[in-house]
Amino acid sequence: MPTILTINSGSSSIKASLFTADGSRRNFRYEHLREHASAFEQLMHELKGHAPDIVGHRFVHGGEIEDAARLVDAAEQARLESIVHLAPLHLPGNLMGIDLCQQYFAVPQIACFDTAFHNTLPDLARRLPIPQELGLRRFGFHGLNYAHIATQLSDTLGNSAHGKIVVAHLGSGASLCLLEDLKSVDTTMGYTPAGGITMGTRSGDLDPGIMLELSKRFDATQLSDIVFHKMGLLALSNGESSEMNELLSSASKAAGFAVDYFCYQVRAAIGSLAAKSGGIDALVFTGGIGEHAAVIREKICAPLDFLGFSLNDQANQTGALRIEQSGAKPTLVIAADEEAMIRRLCLGFDH
Repeated sequence: MPTILTINSGSSSIKASLFTADGSRRNFRYEHLREHASAFEQLMHELKGHAPDIVGHRFVHGGEIEDAARLVDAAEQARLESIVHLAPLHLPGNLMGIDLCQQYFAVPQIACFDTAFHNTLPDLARRLPIPQELGLRRFGFHGLNYAHIATQLSDTLGNSAHGKIVVAHLGSGASLCLLEDLKSVDTTMGYTPAGGITMGTRSGDLDPGIMLELSKRFDATQLSDIVFHKMGLLALSNGESSEMNELLSSASKAAGFAVDYFCYQVRAAIGSLAAKSGGIDALVFTGGIGEHAAVIREKICAPLDFLGFSLNDQANQTGALRIEQSGAKPTLVIAADEEAMIRRLCLGFDH
């Protein structure tokens, strides 16, 4: 079994895991980064000479390809650099991870794509109501974690895992995915990770007329900065914070409004996916907010009795695996683990 180093190099953080040949795992986390190079230097120091056989990288966007993962050679690196505009908040950090690891390790680098899990989207979920010749469509994101969640559901739900399940990946970036038979059939994000529900600094879906109006007031660079860095919870809290834990601990009216708005949007997305599928059988919370903010889970689920969801307060407060009331539909809390899925994909390249 090869030793695999997984790298999740985001816009402001780096998460890494070392999976060794003896089956052990070490996790490394570097948060709120202004630049990534020093974090990689710290990672190399903490690895203490444990050189991997393969390095697997999370890539938020894979473009139009169908592959779940690809070996990064010169041609693939050039292709990835050509699609940075599809996820400008994330892909530069993803590519930096490749560059920095190449400086330290002469081993295969594998790019693993968040968009790949959503290749099963039917046309009703994939198409956009714009002229098809424009070549734009919905992709969907957070796919590595949705794929990981799909591998965990059978152990908890048995045959019910193959039913209709909504997974809510809630963090600084947030989306929901509708699974049927453990495959993605709809999701809230669209052409870029800026769409869908409200996030930390991203608005989610907006009236296109708003973007037309903003394009009159700002140039492309300014508008891109606003879209990816100045909207969402940050804007709703009147600039107080984009971090949910800070908003929850704040006594300000604006922070409370931002929290309520977020929960309102997540509820709306759950209801929409339930309507599209003719009902849902289970609900899963994952991601930093989904896993750790019991009050957010409660606020989201409180009005969902009509769908059969009701939480057990004690189980919810302790973050148990199953948090539903007796007799209610299954509601689960499952830790996000893109790294485990990256490792699984990298093993496919170990011949």
